[in-house]
Amino acid sequence: MAETSSSLPLPLRRRYSSGEIKNLTSVSSSLIPTFGKVVDDIGYLHLNKYVIAPYDRRYRWWQMFLVVLVLYSAWASIFELAFKKASRGALLVVDLVVDVFFAIDIILTFFVAYLDKSTHLLVDDHKKIALRYITRFWFFMDVASTLPFQLIYKIFTGKWHTGQIFGFLNLLRLWRLWRVSELFKRLEKDTRFSYFWTRILKLICVTVFVVHSAGCFYFFLAAHHKIPAHTWIGAKKDIKDLKDNADFKQKSIWLGYTYSIYWSIVTLTTVGYGDFYAVNEGEKIFNMIYMLFNIGLTAYIIGNMTTLIVHAAVRTFAMRDAINKILRYASKNRLPEGLREQMLAHIQLKFKTAELQQEEVLQHLPKAIRSSIAQHLFCNTVEKCYLFNEVSEDFVSQLVSEMKAEYFPPKVDIILQNEIPTDFYILVSGAVDVLTYKNGTEQFLSELGSADMAGEIGVIFNIPQPFTVRTKRLSQVLRISHHHFKQMVQPNSKDGKIIITNFVQYLRGLKEDMRQQITFLTELLAEQSIQPTTQNEDQRNSEALDSKDADPEGTPDTSSPFSASSIRVIIHGHHPTEGTMSSETLGKLIYLPDSIKELFRVAETAFGKRGSTIIMADGSQVEELNALRENDHLFII
Repeated sequence: MAETSSSLPLPLRRRYSSGEIKNLTSVSSSLIPTFGKVVDDIGYLHLNKYVIAPYDRRYRWWQMFLVVLVLYSAWASIFELAFKKASRGALLVVDLVVDVFFAIDIILTFFVAYLDKSTHLLVDDHKKIALRYITRFWFFMDVASTLPFQLIYKIFTGKWHTGQIFGFLNLLRLWRLWRVSELFKRLEKDTRFSYFWTRILKLICVTVFVVHSAGCFYFFLAAHHKIPAHTWIGAKKDIKDLKDNADFKQKSIWLGYTYSIYWSIVTLTTVGYGDFYAVNEGEKIFNMIYMLFNIGLTAYIIGNMTTLIVHAAVRTFAMRDAINKILRYASKNRLPEGLREQMLAHIQLKFKTAELQQEEVLQHLPKAIRSSIAQHLFCNTVEKCYLFNEVSEDFVSQLVSEMKAEYFPPKVDIILQNEIPTDFYILVSGAVDVLTYKNGTEQFLSELGSADMAGEIGVIFNIPQPFTVRTKRLSQVLRISHHHFKQMVQPNSKDGKIIITNFVQYLRGLKEDMRQQITFLTELLAEQSIQPTTQNEDQRNSEALDSKDADPEGTPDTSSPFSASSIRVIIHGHHPTEGTMSSETLGKLIYLPDSIKELFRVAETAFGKRGSTIIMADGSQVEELNALRENDHLFII
């Protein structure tokens, strides 16, 4: 037996060619080990001398060749039983040649390794292979179906036997049909072949074999009846002289075979013209058995055909059902025509793109494989986005893994103005328009194309979306939620600072009509108008953006969403005894910095004066930031 070598280093155990990998991976489930067992890949390749791997490509081609011979054997064995004259003609020579090939296969079987079901290892010991084959029932059947009994009798006696015993012995060749069954099982699991056409071919083969077998047996009953005229074919009137066909045994073999197949097909399809009918009791009994069998065969064929056809059309049925539900919902709630068209377009696009997205398939794959797929498809697009310019490759990889691809049909709103900012989008293909509503009218602001972003302003500033984004044509976008984006940026402070810098530069390049839609943007950019010249440029940009925050009553929160601290406080630029309840609304909501020194710097930027003391609302002085809680009011004087 091929012993496991789990002690070998992993690189050594992985040294095999791509052709060998293709052979092994095409085995389906037969190489799956049981839990707790170690299967060494190299064990499948280094077999003993003169041992054949059962999954070797050359051996598989040999098996395919034998399947062709099996089809001939299945046809000839039943045909020769019914038409005895054919068994002594040219078919005898062909039978002998076919038997030689199957005899060779019996010899080869003694050299083919087998898979131990308990260990799932290939056994390559010659003695064990031979013992296993000889002690199994199929060795006896292989030999019995290969021996040319009629020729052996002729050699020992010098004459041909005229009885039917050898005709029935030839039926042992039908044992070989298991090879055809195994072939179809393998083809059905092989993705290189169409499952639909494989099943259709299998149904055709079953039907043809049943028709052939029934026709031959029916002719056999007529040929061995005592009175030829009292048979289904002997009672048939000849068209020329209107006499019965009692001498059908002396006529052409193919004429009798044609009549038999014609009767079998007519009976199988339940047409029953009545031109061939049972005459004697034996024929009537056989007819009853055959027609009862046809009930099950017809149900099997119709059931399989129905399954194949329904499986091909199931998505169409689901789409039409979803569309009907949408139409009923829109009609019941009296939705406007434009909104109804958007709903229908979205449903239709969802079913059309389901094959591209394959979410049901991908969700069963390991996360590493899904991430690799996302990297291959979308990494280049994300790297071209302005917001992620010059960020690390690791951050881009993490970001792409969390994104979801979606399709939107033309004239559909991806983002609505003033909606809650939960996601932002990266455009992969297509085009979208950026719109705004002013004085009840819709105004066009800009057009976005591939690698452009939409919705990031609302997400980063944590304000309602300032613009409406509408597709111009079929568009594919990548969507990522604010929550996932923030979780990825927080531990990567360096990449977060780069993102802030890129975002500020983008804001400076906005058109004037787009700036006007964000009321606080002009003030924010004015504070950033002096370009830093020190090495801490990225840090100052981030701190300055942190300092431009919202008050509790809804002024936009322009603090950085990427701060490592998750505590937000409200800062004031006066003593708590000097302010009133109305003055507290002028406070700034910020994320708590890491140190008191940075907090003083943020307050100086926000209020224009430098503070030296931090006081709580009750007058107590703050000496450590660790003691602060969410939404505490800090008075910096």
